[in-house]
Amino acid sequence: MIGAIVSAVVIGAIVGALARLVVPGKQNMSIGLTLIVGIVAALLGTLIAQGFGWADTRGIDWIEHILQLVLAVIGVLIVTKMTTGRTGRTGGTPI
Repeated sequence: MIGAIVSAVVIGAIVGALARLVVPGKQNMSIGLTLIVGIVAALLGTLIAQGFGWADTRGIDWIEHILQLVLAVIGVLIVTKMTTGRTGRTGGTPI
């Protein structure tokens, strides 16, 4: 159980960081939010891959990891779209 949590965090961090590298432009996301998006994408990707029987291979499960990366890219895009324009400024003229 502990090993699964640690591997989810490690894979989630890697997948989240790779997703931010793949998405063009600047994303205003914290490291923590990147980690959360990556962990969620890693867990969902693993569940989907297991559901289709893609995760039971010998060696590296490339399809599972590609699916995790695609889900993380989608997650980064969603978070970026949700946080765009939230700078806290009113847009008025400075005094």
